[in-house]
Amino acid sequence: MRHVISVLLQNEVGALTRMTGLFSSRGYNIESLNVAPTDDPVVSRVTLVVSGSDAAISQLNAQLAKLVDVVNIHDMTLGEHFERELAIFKIKLQTGGYEKVSALAKKFGAEILDDAQVSCTVQLTGKPAEIDRFLHAAGEIGDLAAVARSGSVTVSKGQVTLSSYARHQRLTG
Repeated sequence: MRHVISVLLQNEVGALTRMTGLFSSRGYNIESLNVAPTDDPVVSRVTLVVSGSDAAISQLNAQLAKLVDVVNIHDMTLGEHFERELAIFKIKLQTGGYEKVSALAKKFGAEILDDAQVSCTVQLTGKPAEIDRFLHAAGEIGDLAAVARSGSVTVSKGQVTLSSYARHQRLTG
C-alpha cells in the first residue's frame, strides 16, 4: 500500500540523512521526498511517499520516532487529507500540436508558461493521479523533453495540523 508520511524534523545538518538512512537500511525505496521550512525556523516539514504493508510502515514509523531529530510523524493515509503535487512539462511539438496541448491544458486546468509552437512548457498542480494522466496524454501529443515533479505535499483535513498535534503529543525517542 502507498503511504504518505509527514514528518516534522529538526532543521539541523545531517537530520535528513539520518531519517532517510533509516528507510534505505530497512530496504524501503522512497518514491517521493519533499522538504520545506515551516513557520518555525528550527523545524522542517518532510513529506515522503513509500510503499509497504500497513504493519511494516507502522513499525518503520515507530523506528523513525526514536530518531532524536524527529519532532513528530503522521501517516496521512490513515486519515482524510489533501495531497497535491506541482509538475512542469516541456513538450516538443509537431505541426498542429500546440492547439492540442492548449486544449489539454485547459481540460486539466494547467498553465502554459512558454507558448512556443515547437516546444511549449506547461505547469500543472493537482493530485498525483491527475499529474500522471496529464503526463500520459501529453506524451501522446508530443515528445516529453523534460518532466520536473515536486513530489507530494499534504495536510490533514479538519482543524488538527501536524504542528498543533506536535505541541500536544510530542514524541519521545
